[in-house]
Amino acid sequence: SRVKGGRLAEIAYPAEIISLILSDVIGDRLDVIASGPTSPDNSTYNHAIATIEKYGLTGKSPKNIVDILQKGTAGLINETPKEGDNFFKKVENIIIGSNQKALEAAKIKAASLGLQTEIMSSEITGEAREIGKRLANIALKHSLNRLSGLNSLISGGETTVTVKGNGLGGRNMELALSFAIEIEGIEGITLLSVGTDGTDGPTDAAGAIVDGDTIKKTRAIGLDPLEYLANNDSYNFFKKIDGLLITGPTGTNVMDIQIMVIE
Repeated sequence: SRVKGGRLAEIAYPAEIISLILSDVIGDRLDVIASGPTSPDNSTYNHAIATIEKYGLTGKSPKNIVDILQKGTAGLINETPKEGDNFFKKVENIIIGSNQKALEAAKIKAASLGLQTEIMSSEITGEAREIGKRLANIALKHSLNRLSGLNSLISGGETTVTVKGNGLGGRNMELALSFAIEIEGIEGITLLSVGTDGTDGPTDAAGAIVDGDTIKKTRAIGLDPLEYLANNDSYNFFKKIDGLLITGPTGTNVMDIQIMVIE
């Protein structure tokens, strides 16, 4: 692209630039968000060549791409703009939306509802079902020990799903299903896991809401939650018990949010 990796700042120089940025990446790195059109790019052609060689892809990569990278390492093609280049002297990058900002807004709303809330992290990553287990364990500990006074825990980030089945779902629904299995029969714990763009996986749902009765309800109608989890079929699982949250597309994306309420 002609604008990625700081190239937009290079093209616009010496004009003044104010970039209003929505972050959908963990850590809010400016050089990663939208490939950093107005941010210095610390990567180099040598980095790219080293990555290709590391994974044994030299002979498998398209020849035209390898040729460009080799010309870059030989100095025949300019590197992308780097930290300290004049192109960035008149650039102001402002993150106006991010997962952290969304969590802070959720905390303010929770406080207005009388909830004592703690933001755990805006950088949650990992396998969705494993994160669901971890969050459930945290909720259970807080449920047993109410001395802290907390009754709401908020986190965010972006998990992943290793698809092994042929079901329908998304990372938030899979996280919620895993969470529900762990808290089966426990009263007073509720979780919402949702994608801020209003879409979780290839579905019309943003995510799901679960509590200690969720699994009990499904067993009563003959559903095996472990079977649905193994088949990556969380959407159909929650659809049968009206556990989906459907918002429609929100028009923005700052990754995912999990809200736990502990009564």
